[in-house]
Amino acid sequence: RNRLKRVVKTPKLQFIDAGLLANLMDIHAKDVQADRSRYGHVLESFVFGELLKYSTTADDNYQLLYYRDADKFEVDVVIENSAGKLVGVEIKAAATVKERDLRGLKKLASLAGDQFTAGVLLYDGDETLPLGNNLWAAPLSTLWGS
Repeated sequence: RNRLKRVVKTPKLQFIDAGLLANLMDIHAKDVQADRSRYGHVLESFVFGELLKYSTTADDNYQLLYYRDADKFEVDVVIENSAGKLVGVEIKAAATVKERDLRGLKKLASLAGDQFTAGVLLYDGDETLPLGNNLWAAPLSTLWGS
């Protein structure tokens, strides 16, 4: 548990204002359609900001953390509740899900054991997909309940 705590609490800088980040990176809506590669950072910041809003108004106490280990496995957001249970959230700008997109979530699940509740890969698709072992792919629109 101590090793997992140390790894999960790796610091990561997040912009809360995704619009400001897009402006600083000189990314415009027309650019996103032509080249999605730079859009991922903005999308990740946007989702982090939304999760942060939810966490501050929730009944339980939630911490938003980041997982990255020496082997470069990472999970964009790790949500920990007051009981120490974890949910991993991976954010992808792509409209499809690939097996390699789950690497970080699977690694976190194996390290966390019973603490790991679920892993969610938010992506730019339309379907919620069960991916086995408490892992799911869900559309980004899930954040708004649709």
